Amino acid sequence: MFDGVAKRYDLTNTVISAGQDRYWRWATRQALALRPGERVLDLAAGTGVSTLEFAKSGAWCVAADFSRGMLDAGRFRKVPMVAADGTQLPFADDSFDAVTISYGLRNFSDPDGAMREMLRVTKPGGRLVIAEFSTPVFGPFRTIYMEYLMRALPQVARAVSSNPDAYVYLAESIRAWPNQRQLALRMTDAGWSSVKWRNLTGGIVALHRGYNLG
Repeated sequence: MFDGVAKRYDLTNTVISAGQDRYWRWATRQALALRPGERVLDLAAGTGVSTLEFAKSGAWCVAADFSRGMLDAGRFRKVPMVAADGTQLPFADDSFDAVTISYGLRNFSDPDGAMREMLRVTKPGGRLVIAEFSTPVFGPFRTIYMEYLMRALPQVARAVSSNPDAYVYLAESIRAWPNQRQLALRMTDAGWSSVKWRNLTGGIVALHRGYNLG
């Protein structure tokens, strides 16, 4: 499915988010608080547009994704790219100072196992930042947003996406995803410590951060 949307993936994301995707990437980089020379894994990185954003910090960033089509569509970005299964990462223990995943965790067959695998490859004292679609905090807006997801989003995708049917799945997966508190609890159960979150755009997106404290 992701191979099928790779060709116009970045454009479609910008259109359906009304340009907010750029702000969300910037906010994710701020939450990571990267320093020059650190090693960072950008998991479910797609075409590497997020990896390029994180590399602005001076950290060494590698993009990893299960979809070779997505990686191929982003080869022009000149960031290191690896085809990888997020539930069985091809990296040694304690390899990275930080791991991040943007809008990909809900697509994993085993999100909890993936979070444990992210913990394995993160150095002691390192951190994880998850950017994921979440639950708007204001009731009336939440109702409008859910209606947009199920009705308008697939229609918008048909105008710009190379595989608009995939965005029906996107809408359904967002609606089924745990809310902010539920995801924080699952991160803690996976072994992450001091888990907190911050809402973006009224809770359409939430940034969750946790630490590997052993």
